[in-house]
Amino acid sequence: MRRREFITLIGGAATWPVVARAQLRPMPVVGFLRNTPAAGAAHLVSAFRQGLKDAGLVEGQDVGIEFRWADDHNDRLPELAADLVHRRVECIVANNQSTLAAKDATATIPIVFVAGGDPTREGLVSNLSRPGGNVTGVSFTSAPLDAKRFGLLHEFVPKLSTIAFLLDATSRQPETQLQEIEAAARAVGRKLLVVRIKSELEFDGAFSTMAQSGAGGLLVGAGAFFLGQRRRLTALSASYRLPASYVQREYVEAGGLMSYGASQTDAYRRAAIYVARILRGEKPSDLPVQLPTKYELVVNLATAKVLKIDFPSGLLSIIDEVIE
Repeated sequence: MRRREFITLIGGAATWPVVARAQLRPMPVVGFLRNTPAAGAAHLVSAFRQGLKDAGLVEGQDVGIEFRWADDHNDRLPELAADLVHRRVECIVANNQSTLAAKDATATIPIVFVAGGDPTREGLVSNLSRPGGNVTGVSFTSAPLDAKRFGLLHEFVPKLSTIAFLLDATSRQPETQLQEIEAAARAVGRKLLVVRIKSELEFDGAFSTMAQSGAGGLLVGAGAFFLGQRRRLTALSASYRLPASYVQREYVEAGGLMSYGASQTDAYRRAAIYVARILRGEKPSDLPVQLPTKYELVVNLATAKVLKIDFPSGLLSIIDEVIE
C-alpha cells in the first residue's frame, strides 16, 4: 500500500459511522439478581428502570440488563451469580441473600445491594459510610419501625387485647428493638406475646401457641427467612383468622393484611442511580450505603373483608396503597 493511500485510510476512520465505532465498545450490561420469583417483582424492576432513566441511561441503548431469578430457592443463587460473572457484567444488583452469593462469586465486579436489615449485621459491608471493597448499596431496613407497626396494627384493629410478635430466633436482632415494642404495648395497655422460631418446621406449633394464649393479632418480624416463607405465613394467619402486620409489600400481595416499612421501589430507584455512577467510573468503595428516606403503608382490602375489619375512616387517608 502506498503512503498516500495509507494516510487516506487512517484519516477516513474519523468519518466512520457512529454505529460502527460503537461496536468497538460493547454496551455495558448490568446483572439483576433476586432470590424471589419474577412474578410480584414488576414494580421493583420498573423502579430500577426508572432510576436508570433518571440518571440518563436508556435501556437497550446505553445499558443492558440481564435478569436472574431464584424463585425462592436460595440454593440456586451461587449458580446464578456465577453465571452473571461468567457473562462479564459490569455491575450486579442484588437483594439480601443474593448479595452474599454475588460476593462469593466475585471480588472485583461492583455489587449494588438493595437489602432489608442492617447491612453490617448481615455481613454485606463492614462500614456504612466507607463500604470498601466492591460492594455498596441501599438499605430499606424496617427494624426500627416495629414499634410503629405495632401502633398501626392496634389503631386499625383496636379491639385486640393480645398481640403476638413472631421472631426469627436465628437472626441477630438487637434486644433494644424488642424493648421498644414492649414499651409500645404497655403504652396502649396491650399484652405482647413473643414467639421465637428457628425453622419452618416450627410454624404450626408457633401459631398453635398464639391461639392457645389468646392472641388476636400478629406482628411478623423482619428477615429473609420469613420473606421466603411469606405464603405459608399469610396462609396460617388467615387460617387462624389473625390480623397480621408485616414489614414488606410482598406479604400483602401474598394475602397478608397490612405492611409498613421503607419503600423498596424507592430503594431500587436509588440503586439504579448508584449503578449509573459506577458505570461512569466511580468506585463502590467510595459510595456510602444509603439509608431509607421513604416509607409506605400497604393494605390488602380483600383480606380485611374476610377478617371483617372495618378500617377507621380517619386512618384511610394515611394508606399509601390498597391491594384488592
